[in-house]
Amino acid sequence: MDCQGKTIKDFGVQWLQYRDNDGFYGSSELFWDMFASVLTPEELRGCRVAEIGSGTGRIVHMLLRAGAAHVTAIEPSDAFDVLVENTRNEGSRVNCLKMTGEKIPENGNYDFVFSVGVIHHIPEPAPVMKAAFRSLRRGGRLAIWLYGREGNELYLGLIHPLRLFTTRLPHFWLAVLSRLISWPLALYIFLCRFFSLPLKDYMNNVIGPMTPEKRRLVIYDQLNPAHAKYYRKDEVMALITEAGFTAITINSRHGYSWSAVGTRP
Repeated sequence: MDCQGKTIKDFGVQWLQYRDNDGFYGSSELFWDMFASVLTPEELRGCRVAEIGSGTGRIVHMLLRAGAAHVTAIEPSDAFDVLVENTRNEGSRVNCLKMTGEKIPENGNYDFVFSVGVIHHIPEPAPVMKAAFRSLRRGGRLAIWLYGREGNELYLGLIHPLRLFTTRLPHFWLAVLSRLISWPLALYIFLCRFFSLPLKDYMNNVIGPMTPEKRRLVIYDQLNPAHAKYYRKDEVMALITEAGFTAITINSRHGYSWSAVGTRP
């Protein structure tokens, strides 16, 4: 199995185990924490949106609450049935497609294509980005959020060696390890309230408000997938520009990740 196939399989296992999106983890507040620097609520209202890598439907619900009229949810993994079940109550406002991102319907009909926390898990993202470009109407926009390298240097020095081991663990043992790591993480979050420690903004504003269960999921999510790339700002710009997008806005989110929007001319 190639790296992309294993990564898709890894996320299938993950989302079959962690099915709900309760609390701050699935909130509109968290969505706008990611995108308020590059979008306004008015820009999403009434739009037709596609989302690449929908998982269990967390971002789908965020987009609908933000005012999107319709979302095409694209998910290739075995968790597709979870996505369908979690979005069933939305009726005709959501259409779920089981496919990889490069197969997104290229009908030029979407106002937005979103991909949140997915592009950095695709070993060869260029075909996905180009397919997203072709799927948009002229003037339509791509909105992505992805891991950043800048600001994460110390963290990457710890996580990369650990991932050499954890990406090979079965679900049970990875879940146990995630629970063990969550205890010192809780202490670190507490200390970040009082001291200017690395990733303080992230700890206070993103993972801190989550429940202990969702913190464990975030840890699991960092340790689980076979492929994860942390992008420099110039790499984000190149990725979007080479797909054909213009009028690109990139913002550093809490100093550890990138939110970006580009427009199809």
